[in-house]
Amino acid sequence: MRLVVLGLSLSSAWGNGHATTFRALLKAFAARGHDILFLERDVAWYRDQRDLADPDFCRLCFYDDLDDLARFTPEIAEADAVIVGSYVPEGVAVAHFVQEVAGGTTAFYDIDTPVTLAKLARGDFEYLSPEVIPGYDVYLSFTGGPTLDLIERTYRSPAARALYCSVDPALYAPTGAAKRWDLSYLGTYSPDRQPTLERLLIEPARALPDRRFVVAGPQYPGDIDWPANVERIEHLPPAEHAAFYSASRFTLNVTRADMIAAGWSPSVRLFEAAACATPIVSDVWEGLDRLFAPGREIILATSPEQVIAALEGADASALGRAAQQRVLAEHTAAIRAGELEHHLAEACAAAERKSAA
Repeated sequence: MRLVVLGLSLSSAWGNGHATTFRALLKAFAARGHDILFLERDVAWYRDQRDLADPDFCRLCFYDDLDDLARFTPEIAEADAVIVGSYVPEGVAVAHFVQEVAGGTTAFYDIDTPVTLAKLARGDFEYLSPEVIPGYDVYLSFTGGPTLDLIERTYRSPAARALYCSVDPALYAPTGAAKRWDLSYLGTYSPDRQPTLERLLIEPARALPDRRFVVAGPQYPGDIDWPANVERIEHLPPAEHAAFYSASRFTLNVTRADMIAAGWSPSVRLFEAAACATPIVSDVWEGLDRLFAPGREIILATSPEQVIAALEGADASALGRAAQQRVLAEHTAAIRAGELEHHLAEACAAAERKSAA
């Protein structure tokens, strides 16, 4: 299959989870024998922070603006499938261009589904609008569950299919690093996640001054009152994630408000930490118990006291190993690449039936 992907970023993981998601998925997709061209808008923010400028699993090209994108018209027209990702700059205009030019299957890959739907509901069409959704043959969604029916019913998508993020087990595995922190958190600052981070990490840190904590990720405001036992790491490149998780007795998963409301929205960090066999403490949302068994593969917490009990409790290494086994069985990039192949083939067959009719 010749696949063209227009995504937010493949070259830089700075301040976004899209790059690691695309890297794992497309590397595994290429391993199935497919040819991939990734088109990325050349913006200063990512240009100055690139950590993968020349991937070995696909061709990566940059374009300056919509006019410059037009030089890739032959590749888009001749591709068997074209995927446009969420948060692509001028995504609505890109959708019109792709849907007009593409000769094969077209798909929208939403790595931010609950955020996207909230934006649509308030008339914010930053990268997707209701008018272009029916023009995509398939809507690949970061979120599963009832949200898929909503996308088909309300926004007239011909097919909405779950395509969760995944993990590359060749990059995310236990490293044997010595334990440096009792509880870690890896994530870019988000105002709606911060209250949960305060409740489930900062408050336990204040209550346990002899324990060690760490928060890694950019864009945190300078006025946050970090306790003395909370270490800050401004940016942690993907190459260092496995060592970070392996050095953590526990790691914290915090979910954005829109994703909690929708449920069924696992973050890539959840699978990456589990692949490293690091015990996870997570906030609570619908569908999480279908991904990991509470108490056996993950610890669910809503209060500082529950986090403290986990940190003060017995060794949880068995829990981490159980989560690792679950991820390796169900959420690797290789498994997800097979799902992507199936969804694109299914959409292609549906389009051919419609054309014949």
